[in-house]
Amino acid sequence: MGREFLKLFDEWSKTYDESVEGQDLEYQEVFRHYDKILDRVASRSHGHVLEFGVGTGNLTERILVAGLTVSGIEPSASMREIARRKLQNKTEIVDGDFIEFPRPKQVDSIVSTYAFHHLTDEEKEKAIASYGKLLNAGGRIVFADTMYQSKESHEQAIRDATDAGFHNLANDLQTEYYTTIPFLEKVLETHGFKVNFERCNSFVWIMEAEKL
Repeated sequence: MGREFLKLFDEWSKTYDESVEGQDLEYQEVFRHYDKILDRVASRSHGHVLEFGVGTGNLTERILVAGLTVSGIEPSASMREIARRKLQNKTEIVDGDFIEFPRPKQVDSIVSTYAFHHLTDEEKEKAIASYGKLLNAGGRIVFADTMYQSKESHEQAIRDATDAGFHNLANDLQTEYYTTIPFLEKVLETHGFKVNFERCNSFVWIMEAEKL
């Protein structure tokens, strides 16, 4: 459920906003068009929004500015504290993850950025199945994350990072649970969604799924 990475989250919380601004050379491409990616996810949200992996609150802030209600879920205590300060406690951010979390009475949109890869494929399917039961017809899942068109393209990304001397990035690509678009498409359709994918940079795609 991603909690095996909690120590990493707590440590990264101190420099996360610097990383997404492109100050970490290894991850510049991962976060290219970061602001536009968050804007796109926020613009495709509606109603009561359930956000997973709030982090330091960058997406949350955009959704609140749009006038929507957000229930934020974040497993890292350090990240939650930064987000609460940044958002001036304008919304509730609670401990939880993609699978175990307090269920709001109503959910119209489920959003996340740069976080779903913390789950194994088995956990991803379990999470999507639960969202299919949580959302009514017309409800949406809008996730932006690193994913690949095939296992071969994932393996090529690891080789490219290694060849560039980006050893932290290469290790990340091998350690975390990056998945493929065909897998996600099949799982979402199995659980009652129609889905499309939009590429944002060499790593990140937006996955937008609507409950039928």
